[in-house]
Amino acid sequence: MKRIYVAVLLIACCIVPFSAQTVRPANEGFAQDDFRRGVQSFYRGAFNDAIVLFERALSYTPDNNLYLDWLGKAYYHAGIEGAALENWQMAAANDYGGLLLQNKIDIVQNRRLSVDFNKYLVPYTEAGSFPGTTETDTIFVQPASVLPNDDGTFWVVAYSSNELLKLDINGSVVFRTGGPLQGFDRPMDIACCADGSLLVTEYAGNRISQLSADGRYIKSFGTTGIGSGQLVGPQYIAVDLYGNIFVTDFGNARVVVFDSAGTPLFSFGQKTDDFDGFTAPAGIAVIENVVYVADAIDGAIYSFDLSGNYEGIVVPPQTFTRPEAMKAIGRYLIVADNKRIVTVDTANGAVFENTRTGNAPSRIMCAAPDKNGNILASDFVTNEIYVMSRMTELVGGLFVQIERVIADDFPNVILEVRVENRSREPVVGLKAANFFITENKAPVENQQLTGAASENTVCDITIVIDRSPETTALKEAVETAVRDISTSMNGNGTLRIVSAGAIPTLEYEGPPVQADNFDLSRLKNPVSDACRIDLGVRFAANDLINAEKKRAIIYITSGVVSENAFTDYSLSDLTAYMNNNGIPFSTINIKQQALPEELDYLTRRTSGEEYYVYRPQGLGMIVNDLLELPNGLYQLSYTSRLSTNFGTAYLPVEIETYLLNRSGRDETGYFAPLQ
Repeated sequence: MKRIYVAVLLIACCIVPFSAQTVRPANEGFAQDDFRRGVQSFYRGAFNDAIVLFERALSYTPDNNLYLDWLGKAYYHAGIEGAALENWQMAAANDYGGLLLQNKIDIVQNRRLSVDFNKYLVPYTEAGSFPGTTETDTIFVQPASVLPNDDGTFWVVAYSSNELLKLDINGSVVFRTGGPLQGFDRPMDIACCADGSLLVTEYAGNRISQLSADGRYIKSFGTTGIGSGQLVGPQYIAVDLYGNIFVTDFGNARVVVFDSAGTPLFSFGQKTDDFDGFTAPAGIAVIENVVYVADAIDGAIYSFDLSGNYEGIVVPPQTFTRPEAMKAIGRYLIVADNKRIVTVDTANGAVFENTRTGNAPSRIMCAAPDKNGNILASDFVTNEIYVMSRMTELVGGLFVQIERVIADDFPNVILEVRVENRSREPVVGLKAANFFITENKAPVENQQLTGAASENTVCDITIVIDRSPETTALKEAVETAVRDISTSMNGNGTLRIVSAGAIPTLEYEGPPVQADNFDLSRLKNPVSDACRIDLGVRFAANDLINAEKKRAIIYITSGVVSENAFTDYSLSDLTAYMNNNGIPFSTINIKQQALPEELDYLTRRTSGEEYYVYRPQGLGMIVNDLLELPNGLYQLSYTSRLSTNFGTAYLPVEIETYLLNRSGRDETGYFAPLQ
């Protein structure tokens, strides 16, 4: 009996290990297969499918931190940031991801907790600078003004070297011109017209030169003197919504106004019954229908209407030491004041000091906000262009995400990479030298920057129409809005029309021209007192995930929000979904009233704009406004040297992005096609 017992025991011991060895590899195999298909679904933009597959993979191997990381990515792009953070934190608690994952967690948490703030009413500090001279070369001498462009480049007006230069985001010169045949004569300031052409004031030439958007000289206007349209020392320049040109005429102590063709209209600023007259008019800016002019001697800012009628004092005398250029951003003025940069709130005249240069010799002539949330400042004395950034942005660096890997033509691989700052503002204008790609920490071959979404000229748009009775009653206004949008697309891109009733319905998808005769009565979705805005917006965003890299939702509403409008998806979930996939949300209000809080929140939190359907300038520029929104998505290609194991191997890839003294990093992986 004893021998039999031992034999049975030995048999039992053999059976248990065999069973355990067969079950574990099977689970891992199922998990790996689901993980591979989950990664592929993620890169196709099917985030919900990816979530299901990653969760199933984790059900087989719950301790796999790589799967947790990917599940977090899928939740993040699906707009469910709370679940994303939960999975990332679980992986981080298991010592996975290191500082890179922890930085991602910190940034997403801070974004969720942040409240609305004005980014120009905060301290700025120097993030870098571009000197006018180097040991071997003179680039520019005495920069008087700067003008940032939408693509991250910027113009520099060089007073003493009599040139206009275009520099890229790294400070490299990409274009330079001397202006007219006889050359610029002490160029001072620069402004951009609605058609993209440039205007440059010439202080010693007593004229204004007009150049094309790419810097080619067109013509000059204005002559020396005190008469109509004549100038003595023109300094700063601004353009209103109607194309009229306002120039501060320093020598004649006035503002001279020309029409868009350069024909003199009138001048203002001399002494009147209610205004003492300018002593030394300097910086000038136009916000909507108000002209703001600084006086360099008395240190004040005054306001006038577009006809030159005096309205009042915005900032009292002696507030500024010596104000120079003023640049408008929203309702705010960025003022260069000798050794400091300040922001003025035109609503109440409040002044906030952004930064000062200290006790060293310095004279800030111009400070202008760029598309990356920085302020570019020209220092006339030190001969430098400063890049000033918010202090909070310099601490954590850039937020870099590899959003898609396209490996269909392996070993040729394409990456789509989104670069933002910590406040979710896109970083535009990066060049090939700003990126460094590695695989398993080894540099890749044939790395190239193949495209930047900020340069795209096509935008896909989904119009969401509120199907409430109040909106339906204003049939003509809705039709006007849809037709204006379709016309302004100029036949480019894809237009979708979604009706948001009790359930959302896709009413149209195709070329914009087909909606030029849009008729509201032809919508299939019935009118409803319980319009589900959340479902309509989510439905619209789903179709835009794989659309053009520039895409947007435009919501047409009479301002009605029903009680159950946001039952399935909260405002924070909707904004996260749109923001995390680069989809701005704009609104067209068909009633001249304030938007409801919910729609205002969605608009402000996604970089969208609010429009009134019958605004004076119309809706013709709405698509152009969307195209001008900064987009930090880049496409890079390289040749991989990794072995695919017939398409079953998970192939890692890393990217670092550098800009001045900031950097950001991301790591991910992909699968080559099965063989």
